Amino acid sequence: MTATPHAGKEEDFQLFLTLLERDGFEGKFKAGVHNPDTSGLMRRMVKEDLLTFEGKPLFPERIAQTVPYELTADEQDLYERVTEYVREGMNRAARLDDKRRNTVGFALTVLQRRLASSPEAIYQSLIRRAERLKRRRDDLIQGRGVGDEPAPIELSGWDDGERSAEEVEQLEEELLDAATAARTIEELNVELADLDKLIHVAHRVRNLDTDRKWVELRKILEDNTLIHPGADKPRKLIIFTEHRDTLNYLAGKIRSLFGRPEPVQAIHGGVRRADRRAITEEFTKNPTCQVLLATDAAGEGLNLQAAHLMVNYDLPWNPNRIEQRFGRVHRIGQTEVCRLWNLVAANTREGEVFTRLLQKVEEQRKAYGGKVFDVLGSAFDETPLRELLVEAIRYGDLPETRAKMEQVIDDSVAHGLKELLEERALTQDAMSETDLAQMQRLMEAARARRLQPRYIEWAFRNAFQRLGGRLAGRERGRYEISDVPAAIRAVTKHGPVASRYERVTFELDRIDVDDKPRADLLAPGHPLHDAVAELTITQLRPTLERGTVLVSPEVEEPNLLVGVVEEIVDGTEESIARRFGYAYVDATGQVTAAGPAPYLDCVAAPRTTAVAAATKLAWLGEAEAKARTWIIGHQLKEYLAEVSPRRLAEIERTRMRVDQRLSHESNRLMEEAIAAQEKEQAGMKPTESSDSLIRKAQDLQARRETRLALLDQQAQLATKPPRIMTASLVLPLSMVGR
Repeated sequence: MTATPHAGKEEDFQLFLTLLERDGFEGKFKAGVHNPDTSGLMRRMVKEDLLTFEGKPLFPERIAQTVPYELTADEQDLYERVTEYVREGMNRAARLDDKRRNTVGFALTVLQRRLASSPEAIYQSLIRRAERLKRRRDDLIQGRGVGDEPAPIELSGWDDGERSAEEVEQLEEELLDAATAARTIEELNVELADLDKLIHVAHRVRNLDTDRKWVELRKILEDNTLIHPGADKPRKLIIFTEHRDTLNYLAGKIRSLFGRPEPVQAIHGGVRRADRRAITEEFTKNPTCQVLLATDAAGEGLNLQAAHLMVNYDLPWNPNRIEQRFGRVHRIGQTEVCRLWNLVAANTREGEVFTRLLQKVEEQRKAYGGKVFDVLGSAFDETPLRELLVEAIRYGDLPETRAKMEQVIDDSVAHGLKELLEERALTQDAMSETDLAQMQRLMEAARARRLQPRYIEWAFRNAFQRLGGRLAGRERGRYEISDVPAAIRAVTKHGPVASRYERVTFELDRIDVDDKPRADLLAPGHPLHDAVAELTITQLRPTLERGTVLVSPEVEEPNLLVGVVEEIVDGTEESIARRFGYAYVDATGQVTAAGPAPYLDCVAAPRTTAVAAATKLAWLGEAEAKARTWIIGHQLKEYLAEVSPRRLAEIERTRMRVDQRLSHESNRLMEEAIAAQEKEQAGMKPTESSDSLIRKAQDLQARRETRLALLDQQAQLATKPPRIMTASLVLPLSMVGR
C-alpha cells in the first residue's frame, strides 16, 4: 500500500505497475498510447473519505496549529551574525565550480537550519566546524594536502524522498563541519577568526538560558497535561527535531521538567533499527513513557499512534517530510483527534517563508471544509521549497524578493490543491452494496475460524503466570501488566517486548474504552503473546507430543476430533488458498463437520479417565483415514467451488492484459524494424538496427506464448490431500469417572 502511487509522474507510475505485473505493462510509457488497465491490481481511495462498515470515518480529524514566537534580542543578534556568515560563504562559493559550489552551499544551509533549531545546536555545530577547519589548515601548513575535505556530491533533488532520513542526516553531519570555500591558509585563518567570534556569541546566548523556542514548547507540555501526575489517561506526545544536538538538549530539559528520566525516549539516525523498534514498543506500551524525541529517522515506517499530539520543533525544508511525520500518528486505528503544533520564529527570514506557507495551507483547509490533505507533497514541483528558503536567507531584506516569495507560495499551494482535487475527481473506485455484503460475509467467516478470545486468554494467562508474570484486572475484560519477566523480554525474534503494558485485552471490542488507555490485543502475532507461547512450547514439548483427551457436553459418544489443513493448488502446484478446519469421527466411522472452533466446549479429561478410554477404543486407529476420505469428498469440494470463481476471474483479467500489451509492443517493434530496414537500404544508419528490433519483437512474442501457457496451467485448480495436523479424543460427560 502506498499513499502516493502516482505523484503526477505517469512514467514512474507505469514502472510501479510492472512490479505487480511485468508482462501486462511491458514497454516504455507513451502518452496517448498506454492507458494502463489497473483493474484487479489497484484501488484508488481518498484518505478522509474512507469509512468503516458502520459508516464511521476511518481516520480521525486532525488539527495543525502554527505557533509563532519572537526571538529575544540576544537570539536575534546571534541569528543575524550567523546568517551574515552564511550569506558571505555562499557568495564566496559562487566563484567555485558547480559541484563544489553546491557542496559548500548545502553545508551552509545546514548550518542555517541548525541556527533555527536551538542555541545548543548552532553552538555545537560552530565548534565542530572550527575544529575541522583547523585540522585542514594544519594539513596545509605541514604540506600534507587536504586529507579530510569532503568529495563533491550531486545535490539536485537530494532530499526529494528517494533517500532515507538516516542517509540525509549522515551526509549533513559530514558536510556541515568540513565544506568551505576557503582554499588557502590565509582564507582559512579569516574564516576561523569569524567562527571564533560566532562561537563566543553562541556560547553566551546558550548560557543565558532564555531560549524562546523552548518556552513555547514548555507551554504546550504544560497546557496538555503531560507533566501533571495522576491523570487517568496519560497523554503521549512526539517532538520532531532535525538535529541530534537539539534532541539531546530537549531530552535534558524535558526530563528536568518531569523530575525523572523515564518519561522521555529518543530516536535518531544513530540508533540501530532493532533498537528503534524496542524504543517504539516502550513508548507506545509503557504509560510512564510520555514523550518521544525524534529526528526524521523516526518519520519512516514506524507506527506511533499511541500518541495523538505532535510538535514540529524544527520544520523540515522538504515539505513531504511534514506529511510523513504527521502520518506516524494519523493512521488507521487512531481514535483521538490528532493535533500538530509548528513552532516558527516569525522574525527570521526562514520563519517568514514558513509562516506564509502554513497560513496559506490553513486558508485552503478552511475553504474546503478540512479536506486538504497531502497538499504540500505536490505543491512545490516547479520551485522547490529549499530554493525559496535559500533565496530568503540571501536576499530576504529586499522587498521585491519578499513579494516574489509570497507569490510563489500562494501559487504553489493553489497548484498543489488543484492537482489533488483533480486526482480525487477521478477516484470513483467504490464497492457496490453486493460486494460490500460479500466482504462482510467473508470477514465474519474468517473471524469464526480464528482462535477464539476465551481460548487465547486461558492459554496465555496460565503460561504467563507459569513464567512469573501477572495480569492485574482493571476494566471489564482488560488488564494491566506492570512487569514483564526478563526471560520473556529476552525473546525478541517476534518483535520487541515492552517492560510494562498499561492495558491488554483478548477481545477486539475491548481495545478502546471511553476515557481509558487503549489496550493491546493479545493474540497470535503480538510479540508478547508469541514470546510467551514460544517459551512454553519449548519447556513443555514432551507433554504436548503425548497428545490429550478432552471432555465435551456436545458429544454423546466418544469421538476423534481431527484438525486438518485444506489447500487448493493450481496446475503448477502453487498454493492458491489454504485454511484450517475440524471434523469429528465416531466409532462407526461416521464423519461430521465440527465447526470452526469445537475445542471451546471442551475441558481436559481426568488422567485416569483419559488412559482408560484410550486403551479401550480400538477403532481410533482407522479414524484418521476415514476423516481424510470424508473431507476430500465434502469440505474440499465445497472449498474448491468457493475459490474457483474469484481465481479464474483474476486469471482472465491478467490474460487479456498480457495478450494485449505484449502483442502491441511486439507489433510496434516490427513496425520500427521495417522503418529501420528502409533506412538501411537507403544507406542511412537508424537509431537501432532492424535485426535488433526484430529479435526484440520475437522475444516478446515468445514471452507472450510462454506466459499464456503458464496462465492456462494456473487456471487448472485442484485440491491437495488434506493434512491432519492434530487429533484429540473427545469423551462425553457421561464417561467421566468410569
